[in-house]
Amino acid sequence: MAADDSHRLEEDFIEAKNNWELEKLYVDLASAKGKALTPVEKKFLRGLLCGCSPAEIAKVVYQSGSSSTVRVYLSNGLYKYIEEMLSNQVGDSVKVKGWSRVTQLLEKAGYKKGWFHLQPVISPIKVNNDMELDLTSHQSTLSRKADKLIYTNLFYGQRLELAQVQEWILQQRCQVVLILGMGGIGKTAFSVKLSEEIKNQFEHVIWRSLRFAPPVELLLDQLIQQLSPNSQTKIAETLESKIFQLIDCLRSSRCLIVLDQLDSILGYGDTGIKDSPKHMISQIRYLPGYEGYGELMTRVGDLQHRSCVIFTSREKPSEIAVLEGEELPVRSLNLRGLNQEDSIFILKAKGLTHKSSTEECNLLLTRYAGNPLFIKLVATTIKELFAGNISEFITQETIVFGDIKIIIDQQFNRLSQLEKYLLSWLSLHPDCTALRELQKNIVLPGLSPPMSPRLILEALELLQRRSLIERQASSFFLTPVLSEYIIERLIEENVQLSEVKDGYLFMSNTIFAEHFKKYIRDNNRQTEI
Repeated sequence: MAADDSHRLEEDFIEAKNNWELEKLYVDLASAKGKALTPVEKKFLRGLLCGCSPAEIAKVVYQSGSSSTVRVYLSNGLYKYIEEMLSNQVGDSVKVKGWSRVTQLLEKAGYKKGWFHLQPVISPIKVNNDMELDLTSHQSTLSRKADKLIYTNLFYGQRLELAQVQEWILQQRCQVVLILGMGGIGKTAFSVKLSEEIKNQFEHVIWRSLRFAPPVELLLDQLIQQLSPNSQTKIAETLESKIFQLIDCLRSSRCLIVLDQLDSILGYGDTGIKDSPKHMISQIRYLPGYEGYGELMTRVGDLQHRSCVIFTSREKPSEIAVLEGEELPVRSLNLRGLNQEDSIFILKAKGLTHKSSTEECNLLLTRYAGNPLFIKLVATTIKELFAGNISEFITQETIVFGDIKIIIDQQFNRLSQLEKYLLSWLSLHPDCTALRELQKNIVLPGLSPPMSPRLILEALELLQRRSLIERQASSFFLTPVLSEYIIERLIEENVQLSEVKDGYLFMSNTIFAEHFKKYIRDNNRQTEI
């Protein structure tokens, strides 16, 4: 390529540099590709970041109305590099389904420059799960149009929990608060509602989703740029220095920072226990390259400042577990499901209550343990497939399906074999839930000697930190929907079950499976009574 052509390639779509972290993007994509991007690839990338279609890019680059060459370049090159880069960051598959999707994905991943410098919001906050938002403006401006919004004027229940967290932050001056709960329980909506109610007590309020796992260094750069009183402040080079620079900002101004979906950057790994492969315990750890979030969490919780950082997560990191305490500036709230009175408002909003009795509504809500998202999903199914008749749906005896199953799958698949076995045991033995009973009675098939009480204790602690079991006094139990999920898995996988009296039980035919499900459900109901 001639020198003047190469220079022209570098000049086209150069305005993308004003809004995007181009150099970082070039480096990260080169890592995914395995070598540096070519000038043409960089040019096409800048064109996409400027919102240009392949046809529009072709007109600029080739002065041609035909976009076939550009489309081939994109499909065989840039799209694949972007997919590889984002999939590595998220720990899950990310697909580029079209040229217009590129800017959305890269913006979610944190490659777009700048945060919004806004004034306090007067109207209810509407926030997309994936976007970054600064709540410090009279007119709330979002980073992009949202397909799915959280409307805080439709927030249900959890008033006591909101009051508790507000007291921690405003009266007791907590520096770190973790909002913990299983998928669908309403952590994101809770964090937005909380931010809206206490925003006037802070000079800066920033809400940011970690769903697409932005690198901690990039997050820190953006936070420092937003919070620094001097817009020309030079950002430190090392991670440790960036964290201390952020702490200085949290000391100089009263700030509220909400980092939603912390579990997006959490992975899992064994503890190194080699008693047996079946007993490996999957500790709550960070994805490779994201360990810096643990250091950030430790510093904002351990070093004194005037601000508060809120995290929401399905799992509690060890940093929070170590630092939290009733008299300490780090706290965690385990968000439970809505009560029956608050849950019924969701069914009313869906238009279901006029066709069903109070008993039918209560039975449905009990099965889903007040999980707002699960109730909304099942209500939609009842509306669309059963003409709003809750009774007809209940007779199907199907609780876990569709998106509900996907949400629980995501958490269940992160567990070790021992944790999965303990969940199975709790599902099959709802009357044997005290710690001593579990340590005494649980025996894994083929294990000699019996499992150590220490392993059971560690596994139970992890399950509780993963929001998968709940505790009352010294007993542990599962929600009905999770118990049903476990039973369905046992039947579908045709696994061998261990029972205290009858030895091993094989699931081998449909008739037996149905009898078994009925037996477990009846047993669970008797225990509840």
